[in-house]
Amino acid sequence: MTEGDFIREETFSEPEISRREIIRYAGGGEDSGEFSALIDSCLAEALPMLSYKVCYRSFSYAETEQGLDFGFAKVKSEALSKNLRGCDKILLFAATVGIGIDRLIMKYGRISPARALIMQALGAERIEALCDAFCSELENKGLAPRPRFSPGYGDLPLEFQKDIFAALDCHRKIGLTLSSSLLMSPTKSVTAIVGIEK
Repeated sequence: MTEGDFIREETFSEPEISRREIIRYAGGGEDSGEFSALIDSCLAEALPMLSYKVCYRSFSYAETEQGLDFGFAKVKSEALSKNLRGCDKILLFAATVGIGIDRLIMKYGRISPARALIMQALGAERIEALCDAFCSELENKGLAPRPRFSPGYGDLPLEFQKDIFAALDCHRKIGLTLSSSLLMSPTKSVTAIVGIEK
């Protein structure tokens, strides 16, 4: 993962599954009996429908009186400025586990609320696991990534999504789209800025 003014794409193998995180996203419970069997059943149905795709791009940046200047956009965010202090560049990335999980959530939302809940939780755990795998790979490449920072977090405006989608060409690269109301599709997707320490 080297510096360069072009977009890279990567498909990851399935990250390790954390049942504890699935249960946490589902609101808690005991991993036993019928609940455990429901998780097993949802995993068996959902996992073959998931894909793990990331696109990313490296940018230098400057802190100015008008805010942070990334080249592709300028934005004011004290929280992001603090997060990036001591970094000399950023990696802008978008990640998704695909539309399959959305279809399952929609299907079971009509016929099985309990199963829909587990599918929601499973999707949340899978996209977080993908983001963690991406950041771990940065570390394995000898980089020092800061915690990722997404639009809508702290004082970073959600509208910054538009700039990220344009800079990464998300639709063409990984099939990720943004609605006029700033909702991503597939829904189990993340965009973020990762500061890279000097």
